[in-house]
Amino acid sequence: MTTAETRRTTCNRDCPDACTILVSVENEKAVRLQGDPADPVTRGFLCERTARFLDRQYAADRFTTPLLRVNGKLTPIDWDRALDVAAQRLLRIRDESGPAAILHYRSGGSLGILKNASDHLFEQFGPVTIKRGDVCSGAGEEANHRDFALSDSSDLFDLLHSRLIVVWGKNVHTSGPHLLPVLNEAKRRGAVIVGIDPIRTRVAGLCDLFLQPRPGADAAIAFAVARRLMEEGGVDPELSRHCHGVERFREIAFARTLAQRAAESDVPPDDLRRFADLYATRKPGAILVGWGLGRRRNGSATIRALDALALVGGNVGVPGGGASYYFARRAAFDLSFIRGEAAAPRALLEPRLGAEILAASDPPIRAIWVTAGNPVSMLPDSATVRRAFEKSEWNVVVDTHPTDTTDVAHLVLPCLTLLEDDDLLGAYGNHWLRASQPAVAPPGEARHEIAILRGLAERLGLADRFPATVAEWKRRVLARLEPHGITAESLAERPARNPFAPPVLFADRRFPTADGRASLLEKAPAAAPARDPEFPLFLFAGSTPKGQSSQWCEPLDGAPPEVRIHPESANGFANGALAWLESRIGRLQVTVRHDASVHREIAAMAKGGMVRDGRCANLLVRAVESDAGGGAAYYDEPVRLVRI
Repeated sequence: MTTAETRRTTCNRDCPDACTILVSVENEKAVRLQGDPADPVTRGFLCERTARFLDRQYAADRFTTPLLRVNGKLTPIDWDRALDVAAQRLLRIRDESGPAAILHYRSGGSLGILKNASDHLFEQFGPVTIKRGDVCSGAGEEANHRDFALSDSSDLFDLLHSRLIVVWGKNVHTSGPHLLPVLNEAKRRGAVIVGIDPIRTRVAGLCDLFLQPRPGADAAIAFAVARRLMEEGGVDPELSRHCHGVERFREIAFARTLAQRAAESDVPPDDLRRFADLYATRKPGAILVGWGLGRRRNGSATIRALDALALVGGNVGVPGGGASYYFARRAAFDLSFIRGEAAAPRALLEPRLGAEILAASDPPIRAIWVTAGNPVSMLPDSATVRRAFEKSEWNVVVDTHPTDTTDVAHLVLPCLTLLEDDDLLGAYGNHWLRASQPAVAPPGEARHEIAILRGLAERLGLADRFPATVAEWKRRVLARLEPHGITAESLAERPARNPFAPPVLFADRRFPTADGRASLLEKAPAAAPARDPEFPLFLFAGSTPKGQSSQWCEPLDGAPPEVRIHPESANGFANGALAWLESRIGRLQVTVRHDASVHREIAAMAKGGMVRDGRCANLLVRAVESDAGGGAAYYDEPVRLVRI
């Protein structure tokens, strides 16, 4: 009888939790995954998509050898030829058109810190063209920087000091389930929980009050509550000492009455009053800000409105308070050797990447190298992104499985999954640092990205500027942490809390700004988009427990994707009916599901579907930038159901 060996690693996918995983291995094959009970955040359980990762790990379509497109078909080749061809094409394009003709695109398919090594190599080779903005978190991070000069949060467990917790646009059960035990414990200790979301998610079961506003109208709620604080004496008495723009923000808050804000947000006035009274009286209060709030035309200003509410109420810089959007996952590591936009000859806006590649001239984009991303599926206006890749003469994609982006690649280089990788991780939902380490060997000829990049560096004449081993890279990025006793070896044994992250952010209201004061929102966000009679619903392609972005944890059944519609908005479509879901730029066949938990103005479906599977919601979404931060307005796209 074979005895399973338990090996420890860390989930590196785009999720706030960065869980420590215990991998049961028999005959060098992973047979079971479970959360590490010794990890203070993971607490012994995993989300559904990671618990089922073995289906993806051992999927038949896994890339196991380099593939070169020959006569239109991806054909296996050996690594020497793959890297020789890659280097030759990159060198030729640089010599003929300059390094700006090459685009390096890196995204969050893996959050391993060593994935930054690809930025370093292409900066040394060029610098080449890169992307700017961030379709996921850019709008919110920019909001935090404008308000506080920093985007970070108090310690995760500081929520246990809260008397009120507002879960604002954050689908905790799906996107960050390891926050749930903390919320439950806070509730046992007496905290009141308020949920705000246009979809009545499972978090409503935890809430003492749940508000369901119309999409894009969240700022109206914040202004209504702020006005009531100002009218009822609930304002921080030292607000003017700690913040700029108090009078201007007061003007914004008083521009409309609570009744008008209720109508604007489609929230009953009594519920709005109750929330305002809770926020005024149950201090300290914490606001947990979901990333979906930023994925709108008014997204950055909306998040600034929530920051302002926290400041006005005296809930910033105190235990149990705050407005938490992000945890600075990279901040503990030394990445100073990468200059980014300061060095790049140009940077293309991520939410409009397809159009910007096609419009690029002097020189045009001739080559694209993709690291940890599937931009054809995941960026707005997927059809234009695909056209841009098809126009490029040399596309290299580093990935583990086929995607819409590998479908337009000329060279595919197989890398490692989260069970095979060797890396370091921070988290954007807590302050713990962790290490991923290989629990099983990769199949075939799949390689670590450091090995891929080192092989490329040698052929590009850059070996002296690119450390050869994973161990060297780990020492480099851990330089700031080693004096605190945090090393690659210690992280392999157990997670460590970031020693630079204070338990309470902005303690005593000290902000890292030039004069030590925060800034309140000075201009009201644009109104939520008006309902279009021709396209009466707004597309909401949100996270699903079945997949992490475009990495699905179970085989698809071939059926059209489901779109959830409030029964009163189904416009005659029966539950289970087939329909076209149309926007002004595309359409997708869907199965209609009636769901009263969805706001009447929303068409909800899962994000992360691919064109190749007939499930890509981003075929319908126009490439529109958020109001700041280079985010994408994914959730403002008007759609309609059309009979087939």
